Amino acid sequence: MSEHTVEQPAVKRLERSRSDRMLAGVCGGLARYFDIHPAFYRVGFVVLTLIGGAGILIYIAAALVIPSEGEQDSIAEAVLRDRHERPLPLIALAVLAVAGLVLLSRVSLWPHGDAAWVLLLLVGGAVLLFTRRRSPAAPAGAGAAPRRRRRVGRAIAATIGALVALALVVAAVGAAVFRVHLSDGIGTRTYQPASAGDLRSSYELGIGDLRLDLRDVRFPRGETHVTGRVDIGRLQVVVPPDVALRVHGRAEAGTVELLGRESNGRDLDRSIDQAGGRVLVLDAKVGAGSVRVSRAVR
Repeated sequence: MSEHTVEQPAVKRLERSRSDRMLAGVCGGLARYFDIHPAFYRVGFVVLTLIGGAGILIYIAAALVIPSEGEQDSIAEAVLRDRHERPLPLIALAVLAVAGLVLLSRVSLWPHGDAAWVLLLLVGGAVLLFTRRRSPAAPAGAGAAPRRRRRVGRAIAATIGALVALALVVAAVGAAVFRVHLSDGIGTRTYQPASAGDLRSSYELGIGDLRLDLRDVRFPRGETHVTGRVDIGRLQVVVPPDVALRVHGRAEAGTVELLGRESNGRDLDRSIDQAGGRVLVLDAKVGAGSVRVSRAVR
């Protein structure tokens, strides 16, 4: 009685290519798995990047979860498997995930105000690549003391890495939520124009304290429009005692105080509307912080 052996078809495994790669071999691996030319995937990633910015994020995610050719585990799987021995790569992977998800939810034709999340993404990737380097094996017969010192050193490094990652996440969250424009500056700024001719139409600051002292300005008849904005910090405006005010004070989170009337909380929107021959129309806004408009005392 003859025996017949049935050959099982080889199971394809999705892997990042080592031979056909321009960056991490993702497109080459996809092309081999689906039998489609890699140029199709490369053009797709480029188009996704240009029309929404998602292409680069999807590519990074694929590079993390698809194992390299000849390796059993992907980068993400290896990090999760060794999380107890080497926690720092896990922290870096978490930072990458947070930054990537937020950027993916806020992508646009061209990034506006997302520099903090891009920086966080780069930092997480750099830490992950650095910690991927294999540590040299300990020589035979090495004592317990050097191993103990190494464990203590790894624990200290992991703690420092966690604190740095947490600080970066908090800073990036604040910058993203309140739309911080760092190009407008950081620090303390004080403006005290001497006349209406010295007055600017807008005063802006990214992070810090902005004080606008208008007590010496003799406003002309009619309406004079001035805008003040601080993304994170304090905005203080001092107005002359003899000018009518039409003020629109806003704060996404914090305090708005207009001529002694104070409000606290989120999404604050307060206003003053006075009639007169000379009117200062003031639009005062902070993202997180306080707005204070007061009259000068003479």
